[in-house]
Amino acid sequence: MSITELLAVLFPHLAGVCIERVFSAGKTVRVRARSWESEAPCPGCQVSSKRVHSRYNRRLSDRAVAGREASIELRVRRFFCDNVVCGRRTFVEQVPGLTVRHGRRAAGLSDDLRAIALALGGRPGARLAEKLCSGVGRSTLLRLLRSLPDPQYPTPRVLGVDDFAWRRGHTYGTVLVNVETGSVVDLLPDRSAESFASWLEAHPGVEVICRDRAGCYAEGGRRGAPLAAQVADRWHLLHNLSGAVERAVGRHRSQLREQPDTVEEPDSAAPGLPAEEGPLAVQTRARHAEIHQALQRGMTITEISRDLRLDRKTVRRYLAVETADDLISKERAKRQTILDTHLPYLRERWDQGCRNTDVLLEE
Repeated sequence: MSITELLAVLFPHLAGVCIERVFSAGKTVRVRARSWESEAPCPGCQVSSKRVHSRYNRRLSDRAVAGREASIELRVRRFFCDNVVCGRRTFVEQVPGLTVRHGRRAAGLSDDLRAIALALGGRPGARLAEKLCSGVGRSTLLRLLRSLPDPQYPTPRVLGVDDFAWRRGHTYGTVLVNVETGSVVDLLPDRSAESFASWLEAHPGVEVICRDRAGCYAEGGRRGAPLAAQVADRWHLLHNLSGAVERAVGRHRSQLREQPDTVEEPDSAAPGLPAEEGPLAVQTRARHAEIHQALQRGMTITEISRDLRLDRKTVRRYLAVETADDLISKERAKRQTILDTHLPYLRERWDQGCRNTDVLLEE
């Protein structure tokens, strides 16, 4: 294989330039090259020019060669633009597929770094790039990532909509998902009916809107896509069903309690009496009674929320149920584990002074 053929294999992207010299400088492979072309088009008016203004060297970082960093010293020319209607007086030639204006990396290396940034992000991508002998900082990778154009997705037929937290408890946004593909279509800055309706009006073609029970999304869907069917997704259906079952069991937990086989002690609770409730249940019952009493006195929801220092949604939730049992969840049963049968032995060995967990595990 000749030297020319070897250089063509190692540097296929340099086919548009004349390679003058390849040499090693420490851990870096340096390539000196210049352009083949005798003229270049002006980027402003696209009129070719042959009149050279000056020359200078550009240094570009390139993909690693045989595990070593690569650097290209490209001698470029500045041309005069002879088109009198063009606003440029001079311009610098660019090599297609190799250089871009103000770029300090070869086009191929920039593409590789963008792919790394898309896959790994900032710090992990910087560590991988360093292993590939193309060391850049995390800020550079993120800057390359932000320079990419936003992907354009077609309007989905089945659109999923839900809220997410920019800052939990303070600021929320809306995420739109293509239910059929599972890909995120867009993000809205808030969770209002106006923004959702505006998005639907700008993207016609949605046939099914899959949402939760939020009223703002229902209203936005009716405004922006009145012909689209609105349905609940499987997660919210199961969540609503489990909540209803839990409230029903909570209302009848005294009747569902298993009767003991043995005779109870005199100081034990009488059969059929409800078990002692926790502090959260007691607080829920007291707050439910307080809110309903305030409503009977003629107070509005806003006045009740301000007086009790509660959110308006919390006040509505208490007013939507007749009894506090609908708000009290069933007590959690103790979860069984595979360790329960060995606990007596483990306590005995622990009291004997065995503190080595590996020994206890082996026993």
